[in-house]
Amino acid sequence: MRTTARRAVQVVCVLTTASLLAACGAGKERPSEEGTAVGVTDTTIKVGAHFPLTGPAAPGYSEIPSGHQAFYEYVNDAGGVHGRKIEMVVKDDAYNPTNTSAVTNDMILQDEIFAMVAGLGTPTHRAVVQRLNDDGIPDLFVSSGSLQWGDNPETSPMTFGWQPDYEIEGKVIGQYVAENMPDAKVGLFLQDDDFGEDGEKGARQFLDSQIVDVQKYTPGGSTDFSPQMSSFKSKGVDLVIGFNTPSYTALSQIAAQGVGFKSKWFYSNVGSDPALVGGLLASMTKGKIPAEQGVKLMDGMMTTEYIPGVDAPDDEWVKLWQKVWDSYSKKGSEKLTNYRIYGMSQAYTFVQALQANGKDLTRESIVETIEKEGASFEGPGLAPFRFSEDSHMGISGVSVVEIKNGASEPLTPVLVTDIGDAPIEEDDSAASDAPPSSGIPE
Repeated sequence: MRTTARRAVQVVCVLTTASLLAACGAGKERPSEEGTAVGVTDTTIKVGAHFPLTGPAAPGYSEIPSGHQAFYEYVNDAGGVHGRKIEMVVKDDAYNPTNTSAVTNDMILQDEIFAMVAGLGTPTHRAVVQRLNDDGIPDLFVSSGSLQWGDNPETSPMTFGWQPDYEIEGKVIGQYVAENMPDAKVGLFLQDDDFGEDGEKGARQFLDSQIVDVQKYTPGGSTDFSPQMSSFKSKGVDLVIGFNTPSYTALSQIAAQGVGFKSKWFYSNVGSDPALVGGLLASMTKGKIPAEQGVKLMDGMMTTEYIPGVDAPDDEWVKLWQKVWDSYSKKGSEKLTNYRIYGMSQAYTFVQALQANGKDLTRESIVETIEKEGASFEGPGLAPFRFSEDSHMGISGVSVVEIKNGASEPLTPVLVTDIGDAPIEEDDSAASDAPPSSGIPE
């Protein structure tokens, strides 16, 4: 048996600095002045999140917390969860791990959050996952598909993933290419961290003999990828599989055009939003590639999806997100985007966990609730969650799609698997036709 949270201890000490606060165990489960868990009162629940609101990773990712906040306001106006309204503190880390550590420290010590919810980024969240677990703070539904969030609950008992991990996405991509493009010469374009490593690990299960070149980039490093694209060209690569963020999708396309490299492209879900990439191409080329042309440039590219997006306006879940966004967006001129849908979908899962937990909410109880009941959580996800005592991994599958005219057309049914040599199987059992009539988990 393992312990999912540390029990409260009484510590008497004089605290004069933030570091001493941390040393004395600030953030561990302990009663607040109201007698409830830290960050929880009879009427409120305070959670925190770190996102790149500025910097090179801000495009797209900075929109996710606005989706969370819109859905929480929708729930709050309906009475909250067990009488409590959800407050979300969002702080900018600019996709810099040093900043992530600083803002997380502030949220723990100054804001006194109950939990971290949806903190974004593989390199950034890695900087704080140990701190959150050491302090017994729930670290829920990380906005990243790294294996480290859910593969080892004994090491990180408070941390849960949410989206499909990059290894299973790589497996599905690899199998599709091996079966449908067996003669392709594959080049891998990878972010040089767990994102790229996990994606490559999955893809190589099926494509090891087809991979002829691997090129990597460091986030925040050089933005000229002519050398990488020239390498692909010289090796005869005719299919590039990219595990990269949206900015680097745009940069790779600019570089490929610059060196005359032509190929088919298969980007992971993270880097494949047509509207965002089109806008990035326009801004990076100062209008030489208009946004509309940039979107058109994505035609024929392949990717994966695991929740319905803005290209499916008749989907009942998208209708709910549109209704929520129309009523609760902070700026009426901003549109619903796939990133805001991602945020609302995560928020729906968090609200569902709170509902399932019941009114007696502690840091330990929310972890136990997700472990025991999370695999049966419903929502917009196309595949089931894998939550259990032994796994904190998120959504278990994806479908392969092709981008045409800015929308996705399915190439496969929903394909579900797990890490390692688990088989890939068709499974659409998690696809819920419609949300509850209230739009709030029951």
